[in-house]
Amino acid sequence: MNGADADFEEFVSARGQRLLKVAWLLTGDAHLAEDLLQTALAKVWPRWGSIAEGNPEAYVRKALVNTHLSWWQRRWRGELPHAHDHLTALAGPGAAAGDPFASVDLEQSLSDAIRLLPPRQRAVVVLRYFEDLSVEETARVLGCRPGTVKSHTSKALAMLRTRLVAVPALAEGGERHAQRA
Repeated sequence: MNGADADFEEFVSARGQRLLKVAWLLTGDAHLAEDLLQTALAKVWPRWGSIAEGNPEAYVRKALVNTHLSWWQRRWRGELPHAHDHLTALAGPGAAAGDPFASVDLEQSLSDAIRLLPPRQRAVVVLRYFEDLSVEETARVLGCRPGTVKSHTSKALAMLRTRLVAVPALAEGGERHAQRA
């Protein structure tokens, strides 16, 4: 095994779980997330020698987003089957204050709502709030202008607020994040 292969394996071991979470947030499906990550890593691996010198995580993250958007476009054109036949409607968790499952319900409601966003808005939300990238960094990953990132962020947060009305903590948190955008 040469040095580049060892570096690549070390990178995947160290950052693979985090990147898998990003892929899951983009796809909303564990199996598709694994496929997405494997596809992105397969695209990146031949160029690893030159990528590893810079910011390899940012490069892989961009490959994840671009591959996901490409898959979505192919599904939309009917070239690939949809991951789900339909999405279930969101219902707020309505959990009592002492409910030990309230946080799980809250997390599930949020992940369901994020999956309902259009792909580019979903990518912006994942990159800005899960990966904690700045507007400029997100724009670089998506290959667009910062104003486009801000617009997608605003629309996505408005849609999330609408869908999560029954979850006050999330609706209020969205207000704080919208001011940050």
